Order: sequence, then C-alpha cells, then structure tokens
Amino acid sequence: MSAIRGWCPTAWRPMAAGDGLLVRIRPQMGRMVRDAMLSLCELAIAYGNGQIDVTSRANLQIRGVGEDGCPTLIAELVALGLVDPDPAREARRTILVSPGWTPGDDTHRIAQELDRRLAELPPLPAKFGFAIDAGTAPMLADAPGDIRIERSAAGHLLLRADGRAGGIALAPGEEADALIALTAWFIASGGDGATRMARHTAPLPAWASGDERPATAVAVPDVPGTPWPLAFGRIDAPSFLEVLRRSTATAIRTTPWRALLIEGDHKLIAPDVPVAVDACVGAPACPQASVATRALAARLAPFVAGRLHVSGCAKGCARAAPAAVVLTGRAGRYDLAFDARAGAAPAHAALDAAALLQHFGVR
Repeated sequence: MSAIRGWCPTAWRPMAAGDGLLVRIRPQMGRMVRDAMLSLCELAIAYGNGQIDVTSRANLQIRGVGEDGCPTLIAELVALGLVDPDPAREARRTILVSPGWTPGDDTHRIAQELDRRLAELPPLPAKFGFAIDAGTAPMLADAPGDIRIERSAAGHLLLRADGRAGGIALAPGEEADALIALTAWFIASGGDGATRMARHTAPLPAWASGDERPATAVAVPDVPGTPWPLAFGRIDAPSFLEVLRRSTATAIRTTPWRALLIEGDHKLIAPDVPVAVDACVGAPACPQASVATRALAARLAPFVAGRLHVSGCAKGCARAAPAAVVLTGRAGRYDLAFDARAGAAPAHAALDAAALLQHFGVR
C-alpha cells in the first residue's frame, strides 16, 4: 500500500501524516446507518489510533493507520459499503450534499443521478468537487464546491460556478447534464492547471453564464436529527462508540460544520464544545504544518470576537472560508490576519505563541 503525501486522500490512496496514514471515507449522501457507524468506530480502534476526523467536505478520515493493516482496513470498508470497490470511481465521488436532504427531494434526486453518471466525468483535479444544495435556501454557502446546484432567490434550481456571483436557472432533470457539461468545459479550457473553479479565469461558456443569484443562506439550518458538535471536528472512536451503544440512534449524518447529526434519538445531550473555532491537526501530526494549532486555538477562542481559524500552514484545510481572526503557521511562527483566509497577507507577522496570547489579553 503506497502512501501518497501532499494528495487529497481517498481510501485507496491514503495520505501519510505525522501520526500514520489517513484513510478517507466518503459516506453516500453523507449518511451512515447505525451499524455502519458502529463498525467504522471499531475499525478506527483496531487499525488506527482511535481518532476519526470530520472534514470540511463532510467526509470522514481514520487517523494513525499503519502500513501493514491498511489493506485489510480497506477491504473491511469495501465490505461495509463505505468505500467503492473501484478506486477510480471512489476518487470521483467528491459530492457534498446539503445535510438537510430528505428522500426524494431535489438534493437527493440530483446527487443520486450524478453518482450514477460519475463515469461520464472527465479526469478532474483531486480536490475538484460538487455541492448539491437544492433545499429551499442554501446551507453550503461557506463549504467547498467547484460547481454548485442551489436554490435561487426566485425559487429556481440554479447552476453556479464557484467564484461567480450568479448562475443560470435549470429545469428539473437538467442538473446532471449541466454539471457534466461544465466539468468538460473546465478541462477543455485549461482548468486542470488552475485546479479549482474559483481560480480558473477563463470566461464561462455562454450557456453557463448568468446573473441569477442564489437565495439568502439560512442562518440556522433545519436539519434532521440531534446536532452533535465535535471539538475541531474530531471523533474519539472509543467514546463515541459508547454513546452510540447507549442510544437508540438509527443513522448518523456528516456535515461540513465539524458536527454530526444523530437520527432517531432525541434524548441525547450534545457535548459543550467551542463551535466558532476551526483548527487543523497541526504539527506534529501533519508534516506540512510548522506549528501546533489546537491547544492554542482552545486558549484563544474565549478572547476572540467572531470566528477563529488556526491553520498549521497556508493550505487552510480546516476552513476554506474567511474567518474574523486567522492564524497561519509559517516557519514555526504564526502570521495573524483579520477577516481573511489562511495564508492571507498578515497584519502581524512571525509571532510566537506567547506574543499571540499577549496580543489578545490571555493571561
């Protein structure tokens, strides 16, 4: 089993990190039935270090997997239906869905159709993905997605290329054709060099250019189940296994908000964790990070007004959208910026942890 470093991991192409291999799982429609989630926790304990991350694309990744056990782990995941047996197809399943979907609604219908037609997509950059967000109002406005299906302010289904303010209205049933056609244009126009739609400067084709705007994003998403926030998007598999075993949960949904949704048990008391802070795993667990992140984020969070993002490097894996306060690791120190993304030009550069704590009045 070869470890791929600097790659967006999948189960079939795990990524080497400082604490072992990362094996990523992309649950169908962002949902797993109770038994599958129980099995996933057991596998994370048996083959990893017992830690599971929920990513900004609502995927799950088992941490700390050893080289020797990785092939057996993948075989178990395939048997559970959590990983596609075809590595090429698994790599194409970069579909983020609104966690508020219900069976048969537009989000469910469109995502299922796109999943059935994955073979029609051209080869795409590893991080290129789709956001299917066709409820009454967008829920995924801050979540990554290069091509989006959203609800427009006028109530239509809307195709929008990421980075563009507006898009075009679609009739029901046209969505998968339009998504596939826009990916074909992206590659044909040199988009593989830019790797992401928002960075691709070629003018959109006339048929995909429009000024219809998405509806206003919902402030408080209406989602099924009990929200279960996770500190820094981390599931401790042994602890969560006990929660599930004591509950009457029927299924678990993943979200891009570093939280889970637990279906079927409304008596569970969710943990009290900071929800306005994002931090990647940082050093030493990530070889690309030059600074520790989460301990500092936990200390700073009560002293920061607005959202805090602490990133071990300029990639900003924990949060793609801007934050009120962002710290970016660089050469063992932190760059501080405001209302920005990770890697932005700093207002204060090369601070150590003590200087940061002093800046925010932390004693």
